[in-house]
Amino acid sequence: MNETIKYSIAMRPNPVKPEEPKKAYACMQHQRTIPLEELADHIVEHGSPFSRGAIYGIIVDLTTCAAEALAEGNNVDLGKLGCLRTTISSQGAKTIDEFSAANIKSLNVNFDTSEYLTGRLAEASFEVTTSRKAQAAALRAEKEGKTVADWTPEVEEDEP
Repeated sequence: MNETIKYSIAMRPNPVKPEEPKKAYACMQHQRTIPLEELADHIVEHGSPFSRGAIYGIIVDLTTCAAEALAEGNNVDLGKLGCLRTTISSQGAKTIDEFSAANIKSLNVNFDTSEYLTGRLAEASFEVTTSRKAQAAALRAEKEGKTVADWTPEVEEDEP
């Protein structure tokens, strides 16, 4: 398993103090999203006694059951993976008596990683790569037969 996390670097402002100079921050560069079917195949490759179809079905059933448990106000402990829990976003009311369910704007699902998963991720190495924007500019330049990529944003001139 390739346990190297790729990231790019971008200059970003501090949202709390926008007047401060921008600083360089890491930006996650995901390689791809692995579909459930492929994850089931991967589990089989690790020596699971269950078939790809059985694993896929179990995960689909897990999703349904977890959604039901969360909707009933429960947290869902997924063992070494982590824990699903719900949070509520609401609009404030002046008093407790004025607050009602109408003040609730959304129910959100949060995922808290387990110590095991956090530990596994802590073992990963890091590799800097180009940003998606730079990769797209390089591809455009290559298709156009250019040797230098221009990835500055195009500025439209004001019409007279």
